[in-house]
Amino acid sequence: MFSNKTLLITGGTGSFGNAVLRRFLDSDLKEIRIFSRDEKKQDDMRKKYNNPKLKFYIGDVRDYQSVLNAVRGVDYIYHAAALKQVPSCEFYPLEAVKTNVLGTENVLEAAVSSGVQRVICLSTDKAVYPINAMGISKAMMEKVVVAKSRGSEKTVICATRYGNVMASRGSVIPLFVEQVRAGKPITITDPEMTRFMMTLDDAVDLVLFAFEHGTPGDIFVQKAPAATIRVLAQALVQLMNLPDHQIDIIGTRHGEKLFEALLSREEMAAAADLGDYFRVPPDLRDLNYGKFVEQGEQKISAAVDYNSHNTTRLDVESMKKLLLKLPFVQALTRGEYIPPEA
Repeated sequence: MFSNKTLLITGGTGSFGNAVLRRFLDSDLKEIRIFSRDEKKQDDMRKKYNNPKLKFYIGDVRDYQSVLNAVRGVDYIYHAAALKQVPSCEFYPLEAVKTNVLGTENVLEAAVSSGVQRVICLSTDKAVYPINAMGISKAMMEKVVVAKSRGSEKTVICATRYGNVMASRGSVIPLFVEQVRAGKPITITDPEMTRFMMTLDDAVDLVLFAFEHGTPGDIFVQKAPAATIRVLAQALVQLMNLPDHQIDIIGTRHGEKLFEALLSREEMAAAADLGDYFRVPPDLRDLNYGKFVEQGEQKISAAVDYNSHNTTRLDVESMKKLLLKLPFVQALTRGEYIPPEA
């Protein structure tokens, strides 16, 4: 499938872009293009990987022309460029719209006009029942994906949706570690708050699954375990051999949920269970509004959403086993410190 093909990764200097690179640099892809607006990170990657297969494109998904220049001659796209910090999107919601919604439209329009074969767009559990600007913008991004897939005959457009990627840049695990290393208490908002737990490799596996099995407009979700924030903090301090380290509860922050959902009730009613994954087909109803207001489905009333409260729940020991899959945490147990994933 990948032999002699060209792959473009938007937002390719981030955690996901680096994870994909590690997976694909030794594959038979002809070329991997990294598209982002951060020349310093691109230069760091150029030096780190030192591979002629890598090509770097400076640009911004908000600028259609710069996207189009990078997309020409591309076979596949992983669209990871996004604003994804909840607080910054709360303060600057229109910036989230410009990058996450309009930027996705630019990428998909460029892909369709350039004859790209497949595009996988990355979404988040915060897009389900969104209560903050980041989640709302990602929910709109998913709507753009489904709408664009309807009119795309040659380009297959799909999306993946996943929860917290452990130890990725800006995530809570590196924050906890920095607090411990600085001799400060670990601050948690609500000890009973639950979150899905995934590794970066899990995220890449999910995208690859969507890449191989997706049909236009599909959204793929990987079944993932969850843990309370209390369990996560306790597992981490135990792995750092500081089981009595102080943990302070500061209260829920603006825009935070008690738990996250990966599939809504309506989506669960339509989802196909593929073993390790769920596939949510697109709603392909046409513009006959009667189908929206006069007809219903009883199975939606009986369905239950898939969330971090009702999925498999990790205890401290199982959380420690999952954490030990991370190179970042493995180094901590050796008394070393390496930066989290890029």
